[in-house]
Amino acid sequence: MENQTHSVPRIGEKAPAFTASTTQGPIRFPDDFKGKWVLLFSHPADFTPVCTSEFMTFGAMSRDFERLGCQLIGLSVDSLSSHLAWLHTIRERIEFNGMKNVDVRFPLIDDVSMHVATLYGMIHPGESGTKAVRAVFFIDPDAVIRAIIYYPLALGRNFDELRRVLVGLQTIDRFHVSLPADWRPGDEVVVPSPGTMDALDRQEEHPADGVTCHDWFFCTRKLTEEEQQEMAIG
Repeated sequence: MENQTHSVPRIGEKAPAFTASTTQGPIRFPDDFKGKWVLLFSHPADFTPVCTSEFMTFGAMSRDFERLGCQLIGLSVDSLSSHLAWLHTIRERIEFNGMKNVDVRFPLIDDVSMHVATLYGMIHPGESGTKAVRAVFFIDPDAVIRAIIYYPLALGRNFDELRRVLVGLQTIDRFHVSLPADWRPGDEVVVPSPGTMDALDRQEEHPADGVTCHDWFFCTRKLTEEEQQEMAIG
């Protein structure tokens, strides 16, 4: 059990499959979400202040994630009845940061058994042996884990960063580029470096239109307006 608790799926691996009861009915993951990006995230406990602020933010941003072809799936080691009561309280009573009457309609997993939390390495005994940390798994339409972020119990997540990572991964896939430090949607992207001496020479003599080379191995370009519109990030 100790080894399972510390086991964490890695970037580039298939996301572990599971079935679960949720606030939106039973799900089979990843089968029910083929062709979609998924943000699978855990929170420590229902009816706690930091988690409440996060769920209000996730709920308020859920349509934004949907427009990006991404399904949100939440998890904690609380029961389904606790989840339902908490989400009802959020909708009916809580106002925070300009948000109120937030209706959370993405699935929230009942994981009292800690099965899914253990499967995904969300229980960190050094932080808590009975609560999940704030884990976020970015899972692509082929059910491959593409990025993982962990936060401790006391620190709420940065939602601009969550959206930036998702759009960044989609940009990388769509245009076969890399992204530099502090990249944000609309910024320059890094184009692939030449793989042969001939390609290197061609690049130095006749760089492609719109490409700026800081050195032979480090060239960038702006996405065109059409490309930005295609990604819905312009």
